[in-house]
Amino acid sequence: MEPITAHHIIQAVGWLAVVLKVATFATSSMIPLRLLAMASSVCFIIYSGVFQVWPLLVIELTLLPINAYRLYEIIALRRLVTHMTDESEPDFSAAMAYGKKRVIQAGNVIFTKGDPVDCLYYLAEGRVEIEDQNVTVAAGKIFGEMAFFNASAERSATVRCLEDTVVYELDEKRFTRLQYEDPKFAMAVMRTVTKRLVANAAQTQEAQPA
Repeated sequence: MEPITAHHIIQAVGWLAVVLKVATFATSSMIPLRLLAMASSVCFIIYSGVFQVWPLLVIELTLLPINAYRLYEIIALRRLVTHMTDESEPDFSAAMAYGKKRVIQAGNVIFTKGDPVDCLYYLAEGRVEIEDQNVTVAAGKIFGEMAFFNASAERSATVRCLEDTVVYELDEKRFTRLQYEDPKFAMAVMRTVTKRLVANAAQTQEAQPA
């Protein structure tokens, strides 16, 4: 029987790299896929380094950190989703870095029921009232976001300032950009929208006759 040599071991590592690479195409879950891809890259790096297959070595040295970074992003996003499902207060302050600042005096209307949708608002200072709904929005909250998820694209209520108010406007373009660049903000918005939809559905059900 031929003894196992270092050459045979490296050949086995190369075949293992092939098996792991093929396995990535059969994997649908992103975390296992990235782990398999990284393991395959490590095996290919060993194989190509020993046998001096330089193009393969360069490719795998490039792919390994890319897959490691993508894995980090996925894990970080999972942790964020877990955190955002608890009862902690959502943070919308990132809107100040992207939005257009407006200072509005008490008593003025920000938008009127039936107006076309142009933006959502982050309330940095003051208080506003959503008329006909008896809802008051305090500083640190957002409002007007529901219209972005409404096919009618019209305001469903009038919003009036109860105090001197500072808001930051986010049009659809700025809103979309902020969602991509700050997943925490996107999760906070979705959490708020979900809560308000559930609350509206509950109010509608209570208002229906038995």
